[in-house]
Amino acid sequence: MDEETLQFYRRNAEAYAGREIISRQVRLTAFLAQLPSGAAILELGCGAGGDTAAMLARGFDVRATDGSPEMAEVASKCLGRPVETLLFHELDEVEAFDGVWANACLLHVPRDELASILVLIWRALKPGGHFFASYKEGDTGGRDTLHRYYNYPSQDWLRTTYASAGSWNSLAIERGDVRGFDNKMAPMLFVVAQKSH
Repeated sequence: MDEETLQFYRRNAEAYAGREIISRQVRLTAFLAQLPSGAAILELGCGAGGDTAAMLARGFDVRATDGSPEMAEVASKCLGRPVETLLFHELDEVEAFDGVWANACLLHVPRDELASILVLIWRALKPGGHFFASYKEGDTGGRDTLHRYYNYPSQDWLRTTYASAGSWNSLAIERGDVRGFDNKMAPMLFVVAQKSH
């Protein structure tokens, strides 16, 4: 994780937690529909825990994590349950999860490190498990007006990077625009992949 970006979220945890994003609920509902009842889900970059709450309310077994201890604490208070601090490279489970939900967090992983993080996620998924992640679209890494680092991938680059990380039954990429914390609209890529059986 880029240190400057991580510090941004540590400093702005409360303000960031105050945002409410409705558009992702449709994607979350579609993602959960692919999983068995009561499935084990790893959530990376849970933020204030809004998605976690939605998954828990539907009866899923959710392990919520965030890279910022301050954000994890905010989420813990909102959810009334512990949320652990976990950096992506610390993930070490093997075939433990039916699903991995990584909304708007892997987009901060440096481009040359994303493949190795995807390997860890692939390894943590059970065979046939589903994985959602979203990225800001682009063609080279860089920083936004708030000095956060983004890997800004293209669809082709993402397909190649995912393929290098493991074998997938399917990999679908949708495009859409989302208003960010900086109040700017950004083109996003939403990736849903299923690990090979």
